Amino acid sequence: MPSEQPAAERREVTVRRAPKYVPFLILGALVGMVVAAAVAYGLPATPEFDPASVFGFFLVLFAGAGAILGAALALILDRRSVKRQQRAVVEAVPDSEPDSDNLQ
Repeated sequence: MPSEQPAAERREVTVRRAPKYVPFLILGALVGMVVAAAVAYGLPATPEFDPASVFGFFLVLFAGAGAILGAALALILDRRSVKRQQRAVVEAVPDSEPDSDNLQ
């Protein structure tokens, strides 16, 4: 007696490559940290302020701005990925054999 398998389920899906936001935020903050160090230690020092406190001030300012710019770049790339999305048809393939990993 041949076993009849149900017809494979077919669905139409949308495929696109969307960016992950967290790496863009982290990279933007890291670039901001480098810029803060360059500004704090690259400019002539003022006797009123310690270079470390100037770096701390610029670190907060530029790391936050870098994270915002990274998020904006991720949003722009996300919008571009929506325009380049493609449609695909997928169908479920039933298992022909049970998994043997659980047998021991």
